[in-house]
Amino acid sequence: MELEKIRKIVAEILNIDPEEVKPESRFIEDLSADSLDVFQIIMGIEEEFDIEISSEAAEKVATVGEALELLRSTVKD
Repeated sequence: MELEKIRKIVAEILNIDPEEVKPESRFIEDLSADSLDVFQIIMGIEEEFDIEISSEAAEKVATVGEALELLRSTVKD
């Protein structure tokens, strides 16, 4: 469920098919995102799940799977 929501956010921001968004997809290398896109994706995740992700943690996110893990660890805290 969380992955599907993240896929939707990524697809919407990058204007791509959600089917292209896989856990192993790298935002910049595979999905052609730039740093602003990644920032918007993180903001979208924060808004969708009503959480706050630190800038330090957000800067380390390179893949969809890492974003999902960050979400899960943030929700637990």
